[in-house]
Amino acid sequence: MNIFAELLAEHPFLTFLIGVAVIVALKSFGINQEYQRGVIFRLGRLAETKGPGWFWLIPVADRVVKVDLRVITTALATQETVTRDGVAVKVNAVLWFRVVDPARVITSVMDWDSAVVQAAETALRDAIGQSDLDQLLKDRIAINARLLDLLRGTCEKWGIVVDAVEVKDLDIPEQMQRAIAREAEAIREKRARIIKAEGEAVASKMLAEAATTIATADGALELRRLQTLSEIGAEHNSTIVAMVPVELLQALRKVASGD
Repeated sequence: MNIFAELLAEHPFLTFLIGVAVIVALKSFGINQEYQRGVIFRLGRLAETKGPGWFWLIPVADRVVKVDLRVITTALATQETVTRDGVAVKVNAVLWFRVVDPARVITSVMDWDSAVVQAAETALRDAIGQSDLDQLLKDRIAINARLLDLLRGTCEKWGIVVDAVEVKDLDIPEQMQRAIAREAEAIREKRARIIKAEGEAVASKMLAEAATTIATADGALELRRLQTLSEIGAEHNSTIVAMVPVELLQALRKVASGD
């Protein structure tokens, strides 16, 4: 050890060369995490993609660019656009995407995550412009599917997969909100009137059937009168109006006239 130290002290240039060699050796290998890939460029040309773990580089000749493969979640900025039926709306969305081809991502697009966000915002405006307001309010799933189709075609060329994109908030003008509320109220009133009319139709039909049964059955009308008197008496009323059968009155008139 002392001899080696004396040798280095006597030859400073050799000491410098050894230091440079150590630095180069340390920089000749790298480490990728499980979710990372390293794209290797050798003398400026695309060489290969290194997976997770240790990897070696040729000093000076190789350069590595690391790419994260995890899913990226981004909230798109609120977009002001017009629907197909001419209603101005404000809408935003949430985007989930990830890299599947690191080499293509690095070589095909600069600042790829920002490019995906810009493409998503453009696709969002296009999807809203191709839809009516009623469809935006009632069929959000179809809008999300259309938006995903518009975005996938662009991102797949860059080596990126869009897992999902969903419309988050939809803001419409206040006067349109009042119009929608009035429409919903009118629909509910229409349903209530239809239900009431159907109930009255069923009730009138049953009453007609009951009247026919009472008219054709012997003594049915008299039994119904007695039942009505019983119901009136159950209410603890002080006055009871008794209904005399028409047949009885007719019979009394005949007796009085001597027929």
